[in-house]
Amino acid sequence: MPTNANRRELLQTVMPEGLPVTKHWLTKQSPQFDRHALDNLLKSKQLKAVAPGVYVRPGTHLTWQGVVASLETIFSRDLNVGGLTALELQGFAHYLPLSRQRSVHLYSKDALPAWLDHAIPAVQFVRHNRLPSLLGFGFVHREYDPIERTLIDVEAPGRRQDLWPVTLSSPERAYLEVLMDVPEAISFEHANQLLQGMTTLSPRRMEQLLRKCTNVKVRRLFYWMAERNAYAWLKKLPPPQALDDLGLGSGNRVLAKGGRLDPKYRITVPEEMWTPPARTTDKSAS
Repeated sequence: MPTNANRRELLQTVMPEGLPVTKHWLTKQSPQFDRHALDNLLKSKQLKAVAPGVYVRPGTHLTWQGVVASLETIFSRDLNVGGLTALELQGFAHYLPLSRQRSVHLYSKDALPAWLDHAIPAVQFVRHNRLPSLLGFGFVHREYDPIERTLIDVEAPGRRQDLWPVTLSSPERAYLEVLMDVPEAISFEHANQLLQGMTTLSPRRMEQLLRKCTNVKVRRLFYWMAERNAYAWLKKLPPPQALDDLGLGSGNRVLAKGGRLDPKYRITVPEEMWTPPARTTDKSAS
């Protein structure tokens, strides 16, 4: 029969640094971690409960990156870091929020565990629905280093083996995710400012995502924003009507209440951002 000392030693071996684990995960690592053993480990403060059935090492400094790595791997949740958070991590955030509480934007079809609400007081985990038609396209992969408490590239030289995968939206996918929340949670101005910094956007990856995206609002907003900034990569994208039969859909969409209708993309935009349609000259009669 294993002794308490044996269990404590085994716990130090299997328990990942900086990541919450579940009771089910621990029992799968070894039959020594039965309910009685876990109760004893909690009483002897070899384990700390974050929530019922969720544990960390005592003295663990939880980071949001470690929590997300745990959700993906240990909790087997199908989610990704996206939207504003993914843009910030990849150097495309226009500005950082002034609030002391950081928002981490996660995209998943499933609800987030309730214990996340109080796991890290300085962090608010915000769940969003995924753009369903994008499926698994447009992701980049990072790994969480629990020692350095940071995300690193999977191709980083000299990387250790005790790293945990974290899935991020690429800048192209993340920007489309941001547009989902315009204007309810993201203003037109903020979305426009974000795109102003995306001079290195990949037209090839963006075209792939736009062809997959069947959200008419997102398509219209993207082309409207991109045309305003007139980057060179826009010329490499097909016009919306050439994407597929859906194109820009039909009918007008009221996005900015009290705004003005953009006749080309058939969305209402804020008055201060509206521009008159370009004047054309008919030279056929000359």
